Amino acid sequence: RFGSFVYVQAQRHKDSQTIVWQAIMFGRATKQVYKALCTRPAIAVSHRAAATQAIVLKKPNVLVKEEIDINEPFTADDVRIAIQHVGICASDVHYLKEGKIGPFVMKQPMVLGHEASGVITEIGDNVKRTKPELKVGTRVCMEPGVPDFTSQATLLGKYNLCDRLRFWATPPYAENLLKDPAWAAGHGCLRPSVVHPAAFTFKVPDSVPLEWAALVEPLSVGMHAATQAKMNPGDVAVVLGAGPIGMMTAMSAVAGGCSQVFVADLAEEKCAVAETLAPGKITGVPVKSGGVDDLYKVVSKFTENFGAHVVFDCAAHAPTTAAATKLLAINGKMLLVGCTDDAIPFKLDDIQFKELNISGIFRYANVYPAALKLLGSKSIDFTNIITNHWTFDEAVEAFEFHKNGGSPSTIKSIIHLGDAK
Repeated sequence: RFGSFVYVQAQRHKDSQTIVWQAIMFGRATKQVYKALCTRPAIAVSHRAAATQAIVLKKPNVLVKEEIDINEPFTADDVRIAIQHVGICASDVHYLKEGKIGPFVMKQPMVLGHEASGVITEIGDNVKRTKPELKVGTRVCMEPGVPDFTSQATLLGKYNLCDRLRFWATPPYAENLLKDPAWAAGHGCLRPSVVHPAAFTFKVPDSVPLEWAALVEPLSVGMHAATQAKMNPGDVAVVLGAGPIGMMTAMSAVAGGCSQVFVADLAEEKCAVAETLAPGKITGVPVKSGGVDDLYKVVSKFTENFGAHVVFDCAAHAPTTAAATKLLAINGKMLLVGCTDDAIPFKLDDIQFKELNISGIFRYANVYPAALKLLGSKSIDFTNIITNHWTFDEAVEAFEFHKNGGSPSTIKSIIHLGDAK
């Protein structure tokens, strides 16, 4: 019945992607909806070819703040947003160092930044009907990945796996994006203003500080991992790595019902911070590089030698990842959250004899609304995660700080382009 309703609406409003997207978001897309989407008439598009100040990665290890021309489309389904706060992600730093992550390779200068919040300054005509909660002046955060609405992955509700997805501060490799002047560079959001689809723009609850809303992006990674783990109430989990993603994953695991989460990291300072996120439910475990022996002893003692139900690998350090299967109980699950190009030498017998399940995690899908509700309910607190603050003029310095390893107490940096709270 829902699919039929959406089909009727799609026929009635063929100029709107948002109606059809609602069907996709709930995994109810039908052939009729697909046909309506593919045959809808073109939407009138205006382009803003304008110079703007931005944080531009010219090539590996060359980052500048400069004026750049960005030709950005604005349709009836879009909103324009004044960016206020942007988080620095490890992927940004990786591009700064290497110019690539896996298949995503820089081919031209690229604006960095994909974790952002801001204030709407303009709305497209369709937005007034499809997302009436979005108005000029509304505080919002933005999901940085926008898929191809006709791809098979998107129609299956797995739009994070769409190979034609465009993502802020990520060089595209899909042919359709490489030929699009607006997306060929993969520009991010470290600039005063952006245009974004309303369908991927979300109102921030009044109880949530706007700078916290910029971190809904990494929180969504952790929540997606916790959801994919299909945990049961009372489960014991291990998180490898106490960086921002590790912290977000640990909090998500607790919110998902884990009774105890062990967070392991080389830095004692970060392990101590992890324990403040959910006192009594998160235990920090300082470890030595390349092994899990100390962590194994802690987990074994707590579980009476049974092992953890879930391991979230947020560190992607090959020797540690390979050894982490010994931490798991029978039928345990390992979620590979962190990214690496390295081969992982897993012991097959350990995986087989305990019938372990190992799966990958790539970004997230359909998580932002739940993440904002969790923040709004005060079930998750970012106070101790945001450790460093920078102005827009200090952004290059901030990236150099992280490129050089930051400090042992550094967890998350926020760059402030505005002062909206």
